[in-house]
Amino acid sequence: MNDMVLITRVTGAVLIVLGVAGYAVTGGASLTALLPTVLGLPVLGLGVWAGDETRRRTAIHAALVLALLGFLGTLMNVVELPAVLAGDEVARPQAVVVSSLTALVCAVYLGFGVRSFVAARRGGG
Repeated sequence: MNDMVLITRVTGAVLIVLGVAGYAVTGGASLTALLPTVLGLPVLGLGVWAGDETRRRTAIHAALVLALLGFLGTLMNVVELPAVLAGDEVARPQAVVVSSLTALVCAVYLGFGVRSFVAARRGGG
C-alpha cells in the first residue's frame, strides 16, 4: 500500500475519534464538537477509495483539499489557544482545544502531502 493512502486513512480515523471525543467531553451539549468527525469521514473514505491505483492521485488530492479547508476553518479558534493554556477566561475552551488539535492533524497531513508531492516530482514516489 502506498504511504499516502495509509496516512490518509489514519488521518481520517484520527479526526473521527477526535470529533467523537470532543462531543463526549462537552457532554453531548455541542454538536459542533463533531465537526472533526464530519471532516474525518470523507478523508477516511477518500483514503479507502485511493486504494485503487487508478483513483489514487485524485483521491489523495481531494483529501488534501479537505484537510486544507479543515485547517483554515479551525484557525479562528486556534488563535485563542494561548489564552486557554494560560488559564484565561475563554467562551468555549473545549472548542478551542478540539479546533487546535484538528488544525494540528490537518497541518501534519498537509506536510506529508507536500513531502509526497516533492518526492513524486523528483521521481522518488
